[in-house]
Amino acid sequence: MFDESPSDAWRLRYGSPPPALPDLERFLAHRSVRHFDSRPVSEETAKALVAAAQSAATSSNLQLWSVVSIQDPTNRDKVAELCGNQNHVKTCGWFFAFLADVHRIRVAAEHTGQAADGLDYAEFYTMAIIDAALAAERMVCAAESLGLGICYIGGLRNDPQGVKELLELPEGTFGVFGLCIGWPAEPVTAEIKPRLAQESVWFKEKYEENPSVAEYDERMKEFYVSQNMKAEATWSMRSGRRVGTTQLTGREVLLDWLKGQGFLKR
Repeated sequence: MFDESPSDAWRLRYGSPPPALPDLERFLAHRSVRHFDSRPVSEETAKALVAAAQSAATSSNLQLWSVVSIQDPTNRDKVAELCGNQNHVKTCGWFFAFLADVHRIRVAAEHTGQAADGLDYAEFYTMAIIDAALAAERMVCAAESLGLGICYIGGLRNDPQGVKELLELPEGTFGVFGLCIGWPAEPVTAEIKPRLAQESVWFKEKYEENPSVAEYDERMKEFYVSQNMKAEATWSMRSGRRVGTTQLTGREVLLDWLKGQGFLKR
């Protein structure tokens, strides 16, 4: 699918020569794919990918996540609209909505006479989010090992109520993100995106309170130019804007909505 060597991928990530690397090619070569061709991805493949997701670690074996696949064309159009009209949501082979899910375990516990009142606490919301993320990333690794491309869709959180209604989600469930999976359209135009230097994210023994990102800002300028984006806006500037309240795209309602949906009561 992608032809970079592990050393090439390292240079694209960090802008520096690689150390001696183990064989991690498929992991270093990851990138988001937003253009898919029309080749179908079989139901058998989808079942195997869900099996891979279910093989992920899960705290205390509680399995506080679920996934809804959306294949009906009408529903796919609806979910694409809810996600900000991203065309790849419509065109990918499979679209999965990953859910934080404390509903199933509450029902199971109550059937055995347990109160399950701990599920009202933030700890179990946190566990459910982690479970969903671990499961999805295990699915992604499996998909990429087959030559499939993927793209996470955070836009699933733009309209949590709309997603709830479309997927008929009960109390105790929340659409955390979507995931597009399909065969990348040729030629593949998605690029490996540079990442922060390891020194900015990997701290030894204690946290570095003032990690520098100046070197990354410089490297990202070159990437922006290669993508026909304005290079005068640095990564720090773009990211600073992105974490402002004007960029929440409807997600500013999440806390109140989550409480109404049965999460984060305590």
